[in-house]
Amino acid sequence: MILTELCAELRNYFEVPNGRHFGKFEISGGSITPSDFLQDGQYFRIVGSVFNDGVYQYPATSLTDEVFEGAVWAMALPPSIIALSAEIEEYNQSDAGKPSPFTSESFGGYAYTKATDANGAPIGWQKAFASRLSKWRKL
Repeated sequence: MILTELCAELRNYFEVPNGRHFGKFEISGGSITPSDFLQDGQYFRIVGSVFNDGVYQYPATSLTDEVFEGAVWAMALPPSIIALSAEIEEYNQSDAGKPSPFTSESFGGYAYTKATDANGAPIGWQKAFASRLSKWRKL
């Protein structure tokens, strides 16, 4: 999920105050317990799991069953970050976001040129969206 990569890139998981919960967690049938500190639709981060580390939306029914000792962070993602993550996913699915040995192509009346950095390498989503991400970045 792009939200895991996006939050890692920003070094910002938009934690709610006192939102880190440590202990033993069980994932069964794709659902995590205990989860009494999460609300429907809320995003959360799993840390310390063998199979499920990442950012999810509660209830997350696609998790892999396991028992782990770790942490679950309750998050408060701004709607603009969620919308931006959808744009990044769209960018990654487009020709601009796909790796290619070519920076430009032309055939049959169709032509395109990919944006590249100073070294001629294609620009990834991190650089393509850098100006819009900077206000949420933590150092």
